Amino acid sequence: MSDQIHFVALLKTGDSGAYNKLIEDYQHMVYNTVLGIVNHMHDAEDITQNVFIQVFKSIHDFKGDSKLSTWIYRIAITKSLEWERKKKSKRSINYFKNLIGISTESIEMSAFHHPGVELQNKEMATMLFKAIKKLPENQRLAFVLIKVEGLNYQEVGEIMQKSTKSIEGLVLRARTQLKLILNDYFTE
Repeated sequence: MSDQIHFVALLKTGDSGAYNKLIEDYQHMVYNTVLGIVNHMHDAEDITQNVFIQVFKSIHDFKGDSKLSTWIYRIAITKSLEWERKKKSKRSINYFKNLIGISTESIEMSAFHHPGVELQNKEMATMLFKAIKKLPENQRLAFVLIKVEGLNYQEVGEIMQKSTKSIEGLVLRARTQLKLILNDYFTE
């Protein structure tokens, strides 16, 4: 823990070496988390950059009550959800414009391929990530952090600021929902 305190102190002084190490140590974690939520590589790259900008801007607000990684996960999740809400709102407006003939912009839904998925499993992974998108927000976040990112229930509880039991319940409900959603795909 004293290593974290020293590292955070360096970040707070604006030490460029510490910032480089922060990005080096956490960029894959942040990118994969964001990608698991937004399911679009280009957007995940942009959001990842925004996460680190936010980390740099608000490092002085980090009090050390949790691990640095937990704090960064929270920022990544918040930025991802903000992006999704903005995109959903924009899609709704564009859909409405298309309906009434104001816009020539097409509404796109591209196939998503997570870089960690082997080629032969891409189709199934695409279906899984589409199904995950249909879950309620808290279930989706808990499921992605546990099953995709490989965090444990306690870590996810700290990130989502919920009890371990609550996270277990969210993941259980997510799995039940996913089975129902995916059952239609596999029985067709």
